[in-house]
Amino acid sequence: MRNKLDEVHYHIMLLPGMVMLAIFCIVPMFGIVMAFQNFVPAKGIFGSQFVGLSNFRLMFTFPDVKLVFFNTIYIAVFKIALGLLFPVLFALLLNEVRVAWFKRTVQTIAYLPNFLSWVILAVMFSNIFSFTGVFNQIIQFFGGEPVLFLASNKWFRPILIATDVWKGFGYGAIIYLAAITNIDSSQYEAADIDGATRFQKVLHVTLPGMQATVVLMATLALGNVLNAGFEQIFSMYTPIVYQTSDIIDTYVYRMGLVQLQFSFGTAVGLLKSVVSFVLIVLSYKLADRFAGYRIF
Repeated sequence: MRNKLDEVHYHIMLLPGMVMLAIFCIVPMFGIVMAFQNFVPAKGIFGSQFVGLSNFRLMFTFPDVKLVFFNTIYIAVFKIALGLLFPVLFALLLNEVRVAWFKRTVQTIAYLPNFLSWVILAVMFSNIFSFTGVFNQIIQFFGGEPVLFLASNKWFRPILIATDVWKGFGYGAIIYLAAITNIDSSQYEAADIDGATRFQKVLHVTLPGMQATVVLMATLALGNVLNAGFEQIFSMYTPIVYQTSDIIDTYVYRMGLVQLQFSFGTAVGLLKSVVSFVLIVLSYKLADRFAGYRIF
């Protein structure tokens, strides 16, 4: 009892966060019943007609839904893959820098974009990739024709992926730099005695030392396969590029809130949540299997 009383102030500190979690994450979950109804706002949840799985069956008759799921998986997989590769490469390169002040400066500059909202970055990238932006000025300087990057189904997805990786690679590298610092320095000393070059030390000492962390981050990222980044895409896309950029979250927003198809939008969102939950459970099983990471 004494130990529990000593921890009361910690629970009080957690209380505001738990209240916010309950209000915005737990209580709204009762609204998923709309996925099984023909929801009419005037009648409310208790007065709307129950239609069972009709909204889910209707979902798979729309060609837009298949395209939305494809776009979501395509964008998310590339973001996850490149979002793992570039932080690892950046951490390896930064670890080789011997000038301390330069290393700190580069690291600070690299992870600062992570703290900027996509609303700000969307305006910045809209100007950079606009018809009169920096990229088109460079193209015209070399005699090319300007390109409407953000209105092109060919270019919009690569821009989404590249800008997302640019925003997060510096901050993501912190984890891998921490993993590198935990490598036993005697291994590098032994490699020096054996006459290993810096590249050989990276290949045979640093990378194996980071392996568990890389595997852990890769397996945990599996749970985000259906999260392609609502804030980024919603801030940057237009109806012209729906074909290649419309994802589950933006589709649910348009169906549920813009076109007022509450039941259908809830059904799509619920399906995504169920699949995401299964993927998260699978990712933690894989993390436990390959990296020895468990939360319970």
